Amino acid sequence: MSDRIRVATRKGLFTVVREKGAWRISKAEFLGDNVSLTLTDPRDGCCYAALDHGHFGVKLHRSKGDGWEELAAPSYPEKPEGIEELDMWGRPIPWSTVRIWALEAGGADEPGVLWCGTLPGGLFKSSDHGQSWQMMRSLWDHPLRPKWMGGGADLPGIHSICVDPRNSQHVCIAVSTGGLWHTSDGGETWEQRGEGMRADHVPPELTHAPIAQDVHRLAQCPAAPERMWIQHHNGIFVSSDAGRNFKEISDVARPSAFGFGVVVHPKNPDLAWFVPEIKDEQRIPVGGRLAVSRTRDGGRSFEVLTNGLPQEHAYDVVYRHALTLDTSGDRLAFGSTTGSLYVSEDQGESWHCITQTLPPVYAVAFS
Repeated sequence: MSDRIRVATRKGLFTVVREKGAWRISKAEFLGDNVSLTLTDPRDGCCYAALDHGHFGVKLHRSKGDGWEELAAPSYPEKPEGIEELDMWGRPIPWSTVRIWALEAGGADEPGVLWCGTLPGGLFKSSDHGQSWQMMRSLWDHPLRPKWMGGGADLPGIHSICVDPRNSQHVCIAVSTGGLWHTSDGGETWEQRGEGMRADHVPPELTHAPIAQDVHRLAQCPAAPERMWIQHHNGIFVSSDAGRNFKEISDVARPSAFGFGVVVHPKNPDLAWFVPEIKDEQRIPVGGRLAVSRTRDGGRSFEVLTNGLPQEHAYDVVYRHALTLDTSGDRLAFGSTTGSLYVSEDQGESWHCITQTLPPVYAVAFS
């Protein structure tokens, strides 16, 4: 099990460690800065932190354990003259990095490779541990890419990247809003996947169109990569053929099928966790009771896990990167917009509150 958690928040990056059976905050870095995402590369232990400085732009930092160094942030090419792309509100879509929304390590057989997803929808790849980045023009220039639109953010964004452990050239990404995309050649070409998902907030002719699906989070089982789980704006979906086709299981989800995060057990593809909430109207836990839902049987039934979580006047929102699972499959953690951080040692049966005083939490990751 991992005894270290990194927590990216609105005002800093916090390290939480487990010592003598108890969790505590051991370090605070980038205090006052908006840390949108963090990644610890399992191949070499390097830690990455993405910072969103608003008007002053996006920064990326790396630590090898002896302090932080600033890296080149992924950057877009110059926008050609005559091209005019508009977002869902009719505003021009910038050709510049607005936010780093996904960071993932490449396969074990390709040391140094990192993948990065951004707003407004650019996908980048590094082959030198983040020292430099190459935009995947094959995806950015795809004729369907201009049909992407904003979902949780005003601009379209790539928030989930799954590298197939059997073949590092096989990568699947999820876009809000733009559905699911897959490459079998390391990013040279892309195909749209995701048949079977449903969007009820679009014109009727687009309800089942893969391009119109607002995927909130995509998770892939390492031991059975054909199995993928999706927390979608309209519910929960599961695939058994690497995302080509999905089955909706929202009707049995309790207490709600809406949420942002999903994680799947590293060895058991039928075991997955979610953080349910009320949908668009409020986006708070159902009934003001904070809960985690779990399915053990591939979505045929769900359990509601509340032991140790507040059951009245709880208004925590858990973002898509703020629910995490360690490599053992037993230890979970999540952070919320109220600055709360919870850990479970027993697959969610019981929860321990580490703190309720952090800034709003954007991402949580074991390292």
